[in-house]
Amino acid sequence: MPIFRAPDGTRLAFHLRGEGEPLVALPGGPMRASSYLGTLGGLDAHRQLVLLDLRGTGESGTPADPATYRCDRLVDDVEALRRHLGLERMDVVAHSAGGSLALLYAARYPRRVGRLALVTATPWALGRPATAEDRLAAARMRASEPWFADAFPAFEAWLDGTGDFDPVFLPFFYGRWDDTARAHADREEAETNDAAADVYGAEGAYDPEATRSALARVTAPVLVLAGGADGGPAPALARRVAEVFPKAEFVVQPGAGHYPWLDDPQWFTRRVSAFFA
Repeated sequence: MPIFRAPDGTRLAFHLRGEGEPLVALPGGPMRASSYLGTLGGLDAHRQLVLLDLRGTGESGTPADPATYRCDRLVDDVEALRRHLGLERMDVVAHSAGGSLALLYAARYPRRVGRLALVTATPWALGRPATAEDRLAAARMRASEPWFADAFPAFEAWLDGTGDFDPVFLPFFYGRWDDTARAHADREEAETNDAAADVYGAEGAYDPEATRSALARVTAPVLVLAGGADGGPAPALARRVAEVFPKAEFVVQPGAGHYPWLDDPQWFTRRVSAFFA
């Protein structure tokens, strides 16, 4: 397991999967260990995945200052990784909350990004969170599922603030609620640093207007991939992320939820590997 140091001295770890040109993977959660990404559906057959454990997660160390869990401050860690890898420019794939980290990195270091793929990326950094209406609309598309009757009321209550998070509605985050999805969901609590997640989007983390302006000058090719069954972000919201960049492709993976590489690994890998090729 390779180790490097952040500018503030925090010990950071990353994991290598596969062979070939490096492809840096930024995990979501927020603040979930990169192990949940697996091989991104077999993407490691095309590129060497560099799975970064953000500070305080996975095999990385805990910082002395918890305020450094904030998304904009994590940009320094991503740049330290690029320097450690010795890359003039790096290709990046970012998932979910990691998409906001990737957006902030591209805004600050546009010349250091080769290609960027944003996978079901929540655009908090652009001031556009997923809405409860989008999530419920996506959830209603699953009405024929055998678990829907129990899951939907709990999901609705959680979104309107009258109920707590309940694992009963986890199926809404997956395009297929099968044994693979269940095992993946079961690991989330152990893989996530909840205290760090609370800081990730704290006040001051994002400056949407400045970020949007900076990204309009990014010349790197960008792929924005949405899941057809995902409500956070819904495809319409993900499309608005693509519109920020001068050179972006937008694609919807049919039937996919928030973890599209699990729902249809072949479709996902074929589309993403073609972009990075």
